[in-house]
Amino acid sequence: MTLSDLPLHASALVESVRELHANDAIARRLQELGFVKGEDVRLVAHGPVGGEPLLVQVGFTRFALRRTEAARIEITAVAAGAGA
Repeated sequence: MTLSDLPLHASALVESVRELHANDAIARRLQELGFVKGEDVRLVAHGPVGGEPLLVQVGFTRFALRRTEAARIEITAVAAGAGA
């Protein structure tokens, strides 16, 4: 499952960030922002037109991501009531 598939207000754990090629600047930047294995993420909101951008919380910080960027983040869903 990817972050772009996560239902609104649901929580998950980051598994990995998919690199599309060697020295992938977007993948590296996502990791620098905190999208690293084991980190808690939550889909807080999404935009009205086409559902973009996605407002995602990783740790205590919120970011707006395009769906294409969120689709690169592999996650494991957290059972309801088990997450933050």
